[in-house]
Amino acid sequence: MRLGLIGCGDVAQRDYLPELHRIADRVELAAVFSRSEERARSIAKDYGIARWYTDVAKLLADSGVEAVANLTPIPVHLDITLAAFAAGKHVYTEKPLASTTADAVRIRDEAAKQGLVLVCAPCSMLFPQVVRAKELLDAGTIGEVHSACGILHGGVPPWKGVVADQSQYFVEGAGPAIDLGVYPLHALTGMLGPVRRVSAFTSKARESFTLIEGPNKGDVVPIQVDDNWHLLLDFGDTRIGTLSANNCSIGTKAPQLELHGLEGTIAVNVLDESQPIDLRQSGKGWEQIDVPHQRSSGPDHILGIEHLEQVVREGGAPLLSANHAIHVIDVIEKAARSSKEGRVFDVDHTTF
Repeated sequence: MRLGLIGCGDVAQRDYLPELHRIADRVELAAVFSRSEERARSIAKDYGIARWYTDVAKLLADSGVEAVANLTPIPVHLDITLAAFAAGKHVYTEKPLASTTADAVRIRDEAAKQGLVLVCAPCSMLFPQVVRAKELLDAGTIGEVHSACGILHGGVPPWKGVVADQSQYFVEGAGPAIDLGVYPLHALTGMLGPVRRVSAFTSKARESFTLIEGPNKGDVVPIQVDDNWHLLLDFGDTRIGTLSANNCSIGTKAPQLELHGLEGTIAVNVLDESQPIDLRQSGKGWEQIDVPHQRSSGPDHILGIEHLEQVVREGGAPLLSANHAIHVIDVIEKAARSSKEGRVFDVDHTTF
């Protein structure tokens, strides 16, 4: 599968490009786009990519590209993905699929209309530690689950060593819930099924922050969205969960995802696949379960592109489906409304 990479920021350079060699027998990185000519040229040279572009329309018009990975900032996911479909390209898109439920539905329907494959990050349900945790859950290892919690904090900005424009994470349509909370939320819903009702409290801890390094050092970045989210999730059948996502905490010792059963507890890191699963069963102490993995540490995002290639080649429905991504966006959108209006909301998109 001849792939075009759209967006060469931190995520591309840290998580995607260094790992593509693992699937080089199935995926050829044929072209790359960056708004920066220097960055596009440098990455093409470093990774032996035949063509580089600073005009995304030219990459999409490249007949040697049959699929694209959309790694652009959140606010432009919609336009880039729709443009890729218009050019006849299959798409793997970074999370979220779009900033709103309505736009996400529009993307899903356009993919179906064009007969193109759409695979949606995050890859939570492909990460080996999450796969193993689900196997333990499905096997009844911890009995009936009635309580669960997810937590993912992104640290307090400004972040050192981040080359991307840090303001993109705090504009309308972005924020910690849609950027970070999607990881544990995808895992929770992938294991327990869809959220039926949601309520939430959100707040803004700070109005801005000042960059401390890089070419824009000293610039003040406004925080346009709430940076502190706490959600209460009703999965039905007496199962209740919580989700916390923020950019106002420097760290936590809490597990990123924990499932509480009547006969045990499973705790798992939903990002770093090198971390073991913690399991406690009735009458036993805590034990650690090491899970075989390919990446030395961190999230293995390359699994999403590998999944795109597999679906393009073999057919069938993606596991990382648009419907699942739409459900998660709907939950977050309803949570935002709940915080503003002070009431519980039903989640509309519950089939995936």
